[in-house]
Amino acid sequence: MTTYTVAFTPEAHDQLVSIYRYIVAETASPLVAARYTEAIMAYCEGLRIFPYRGNQRDDIRPGLRITHYRKRAVIAFTVDADQVSILGDFYGGQDYEANM
Repeated sequence: MTTYTVAFTPEAHDQLVSIYRYIVAETASPLVAARYTEAIMAYCEGLRIFPYRGNQRDDIRPGLRITHYRKRAVIAFTVDADQVSILGDFYGGQDYEANM
């Protein structure tokens, strides 16, 4: 079985920071925000073993795949020969299609 590496683009990293800040502002709990964003990151890291989860969305961008995390976040990514590239993390109904 092939194991892939997982890499977050700078945009995906910035989006995780934005999700963290949003949750802190809404819940006043840095702990809750940290747990949630760390769980998203762990879910993304799980793509190293099963990278072809989710749906292929070539209609938006060639090679784009999306998957959902806890029905609140959309993770956009691509898969190549040995790497999964996390392109974006969209939370709470953000329009990922327009951003891709």
